[in-house]
Amino acid sequence: MNTYDLLQYLSRILTMLLVLPLHEAAHGFMAKKMGDDTAELQGRITLNPFAHLDPIGSLLMVFTGFGWAKPVPINPMRMRKYRAGTALTALAGPVSNLIAAFISGLIYNILICFETFADAYVEYFYMGSVTPAACLLIILQFLFSINVGLAIFNLIPLPPLDGFNVLRYFTSEKVDRWFYMHQREISYIFLIVILLITRLPYEYNFLSRITGSVCDLLWNTVNWIPQKWGVLAS
Repeated sequence: MNTYDLLQYLSRILTMLLVLPLHEAAHGFMAKKMGDDTAELQGRITLNPFAHLDPIGSLLMVFTGFGWAKPVPINPMRMRKYRAGTALTALAGPVSNLIAAFISGLIYNILICFETFADAYVEYFYMGSVTPAACLLIILQFLFSINVGLAIFNLIPLPPLDGFNVLRYFTSEKVDRWFYMHQREISYIFLIVILLITRLPYEYNFLSRITGSVCDLLWNTVNWIPQKWGVLAS
């Protein structure tokens, strides 16, 4: 196992300890803002990872890069507008991931402005020399891409993902009942779809292409910083 692989595993552990709790806490925070304090009463509006971690989902996150936390409990009937409240609560998780990705990219590009990190960038990415500064840059890159990937994945409009609850804002109660009655079959379809998507080559993998496009778009909001002010600009 090389340094790059070790840093990838470290980034997954950081995702498990920092990113997944942020995602779930964002759900709970938005639910409270919409009038439902169920998550708060159960201690789920917190960044403490031990309040959110699911054993199986955590292990899968570390060893495969794909995992999950315990869902935050909500009660839509306690929200002021339960359909809008449910949609906004669901949307809060992916939005928190995009914000975290932006912050990771911002820190990366600010660090690159300094000579120590600029030299580490050149030495690692062009000569393969590993320094602590280069390790930090690689971890930030991993955190950036992992957060974008989690946001896009969770926005798939299939249960149990957040995208489904966002979609429900635009559907009727009749549709909700249909999904509830067929949730077992839908869960099987969901697993099959995910397995198929992960095995498609990039040019046919719409999920990877969307994630890549969002990564490019988000990265372009911060990559001008070292070009304008960094030592590499000269």
